[in-house]
Amino acid sequence: MLKKISLSLVTLLAVIIIGGAGYISVTIPGGLSGFWVMLSTVAGMNRSEDQVQASSLQLPPGFEIQLIAEDLGYARWILVTDNNDLVVSITDVGHIMVLQDKDGNGSKETKTLLIEGLSNPQGLIFDGDWLYFSERDKVSRVAFDQTTSTLAGEIEVILSDLPYGHPHMSHNAKAIGISPDRKLHINIGSPCNNCEPEDPKYSAMLRSNLDGSNLEIYATGLRNSVDFDWAPWGDLYATVNARDMLGDDFPPDELNLIVEGGFYGWPYYHGDNVPDPELGDKRPDLAPMAIPPAHKFRPHNAPLGIHFINAHESLPKAFHRTALVALHGSWNRSSLDGYKVISLHWDEQGNIESRDFVSGFLAEDGIMGRPVEIAQDKQGRFYITDDLAGRVYRVQYSAADQ
Repeated sequence: MLKKISLSLVTLLAVIIIGGAGYISVTIPGGLSGFWVMLSTVAGMNRSEDQVQASSLQLPPGFEIQLIAEDLGYARWILVTDNNDLVVSITDVGHIMVLQDKDGNGSKETKTLLIEGLSNPQGLIFDGDWLYFSERDKVSRVAFDQTTSTLAGEIEVILSDLPYGHPHMSHNAKAIGISPDRKLHINIGSPCNNCEPEDPKYSAMLRSNLDGSNLEIYATGLRNSVDFDWAPWGDLYATVNARDMLGDDFPPDELNLIVEGGFYGWPYYHGDNVPDPELGDKRPDLAPMAIPPAHKFRPHNAPLGIHFINAHESLPKAFHRTALVALHGSWNRSSLDGYKVISLHWDEQGNIESRDFVSGFLAEDGIMGRPVEIAQDKQGRFYITDDLAGRVYRVQYSAADQ
């Protein structure tokens, strides 16, 4: 198979696939199924012997990175247990795995199947003795013992019949989180690139009680909000992947400050409420309601996981009031962009500054990794999943460099 092809051929393949000519039936990272798998396989962007080594990644001074797990498949969401085991959703095979370091060498070489037979497992969250997880059309929970990293009960489906689109062309990944006021939040992506879905639960954030009761729509106009997190000061922020097929430089991907009842523009307005060229003139009445992004990412960078840093004493003060965001990387650009983890820094006035945190996944000879999600342990260390190479990295700050 050809290892490299021209970008014009990649673009042609994109048009063919979007037209429905052919798919590879695999649920892929980012919630859009089949499309990236076909492009990555043909273009040489899939896993290879040239995958990135931790030593080639660049971080801010004082931070160190270590590869601690590999050969995982499409490793997506990640949690850290009380004893520093890792719980990871593996989307392509429908598994949730536990990764453990049983020999004390720092690597998570022991892989244990926790749950199998799932449909596009993505979001994970702990709440006391409960492990919550999402699938394509449902959210479930199960009692979980964090001291042994084993299930302690039967799986209970708490939300079912959640909307999902065509398995190859929709954003079916569902992030979940629990708010400070003890409510469950769920993101539902759009069933398309840009359209007007009939079901109002599409392209929305939903909210329910922790047992799944009283499900309601919390915010709308969020095309593909892949993750969200609450800042230490209480605000809720969500990453959003904006629409495609409008060129290299529009629209920007977004970080949105989510408020109850908020409308964030999609599919009629993008970025700073710029009308969509196809649908913008259909709902001019919504323009005054559309909330612009709190921060704009470069177009097509595909922001996925977001984690507000717990201000651990081991971390520099410059990383207080900071979130880490995984940029999964572009496909809909004439030149590739993204493929890194960035840090967003809030000042006291709410202004946001973006800096590179882990870069080097995009190399001169191709794409070596696609970061997805970030978790943090009680020692202040970070864990980053990479669903292209099937790896987990650990990042820590060295006290010797303080």
